[in-house]
Amino acid sequence: MLSKKVIIPLIVIVVLVAPLALGMFYVVYEGEQVVITEFGRPIGQPIVTAGLKVKTPFIQQVHRFEKRVLEWDGSPNQIPTKDKRFIWLDTTARWRIVDALKFYQALGTEQFAQSRLDDIIDSAARDLVTAQLLIEVVRDSNRVLSLDMEALEDEEGQSGEPLEEIQIGRERITRMILEKVQETVPQFGVELVDVRIKRINYVDEVRKKVFDQMISERQRISEKYKSEGAGEAADIMGQKQKELERIQSEAYKEAEQIKGDADAKAIQIYAEAHGQDPEFFAFIQTLETYRQTTGERTKLILTTDSDLYRYLKNSQTLRR
Repeated sequence: MLSKKVIIPLIVIVVLVAPLALGMFYVVYEGEQVVITEFGRPIGQPIVTAGLKVKTPFIQQVHRFEKRVLEWDGSPNQIPTKDKRFIWLDTTARWRIVDALKFYQALGTEQFAQSRLDDIIDSAARDLVTAQLLIEVVRDSNRVLSLDMEALEDEEGQSGEPLEEIQIGRERITRMILEKVQETVPQFGVELVDVRIKRINYVDEVRKKVFDQMISERQRISEKYKSEGAGEAADIMGQKQKELERIQSEAYKEAEQIKGDADAKAIQIYAEAHGQDPEFFAFIQTLETYRQTTGERTKLILTTDSDLYRYLKNSQTLRR
C-alpha cells in the first residue's frame, strides 16, 4: 500500500491539475458559434465548427452565440397612417448572427440585441406605415377590385365615391421595412431574414368607419353582380322564348303541310270513289253525316224532299 506521504501529494496534484485540465477544454455544439476573449478582449476569429476545443484556462473565456435563426417579436404600437387613421401595428421578424465577433463587440448579448432590434424595426415600420394610406397597409392586392373596377366605372358617377385601389399593398410595405432595416443591422454582425406585419387592429374611433366602408363597398359589388345576373337571366329567357316560338312556328307549319297533304289525298280518294259509283258514294256520305250529327237524344226536323230524309224514307219502303 501507498504510504500517506505518497497519497497526500497525489491528492494535492489531482486537486490542482484537474481544474486546470477541465478549464483547458470546451465543446462547441452544432447550432452555436463561439468567441474567445482574453482579459475581456476578443482574440482570433469566431469558432463556428462543432467539436472539442482547447483554450488557456482561467485567462480565456468562452462566449457562445446562436447560429440558428432567432425570433424577434415586437410590441404593438399605435401609429397614424397617411390619411390620419390610427391603428395598432404588431410586427414580427426573424434574424441571425452572421458575424459573432462583430456582434460581440457591438452588442454583447442576444438580450441587448433584441432590445436594439426593437428600436430599429419599430422605427422603420413607423416611418413606412405613416407614409401610406390605411388601405395600402390593410390590403395586399386588388383581387376583388380588378374584377369590378371596369364594370363599376359607369356606376361610380351615380353612386358616390369610387372604390379605393391600392398601389403598393401590405406585402410590398413589409418588403420595404425589411430592406430599410437590412441597411442598418450589418454593422452589428446581424442579418435580418424576414419581417412580417403580424396583426393590425383599428382603434375604436376608426374601426366603425372602416367597417362601414368595407360593407358599403361589398354591397356595391354585390348589387352589380345581381344586376348583371338579372340581365343575363333576362337574355337567356328571351333566347328561350325566341327559340320556343321558332320551334312552335316550324311545328305548326309542318302540321299544316301534313293536314293539307292529307286533305288533298282525301279529296282525291273521294273524287275517285264518286267517279266509280256516284250513288254509292252519296249513300256512304249520307251515312257518315248521320253518324256525325245524330245521337241517342238527337231530334231532327226534316222535310220530305230532303236528301237526308231520302234514304230514311227508302229504308221504310224497303221494310214494307
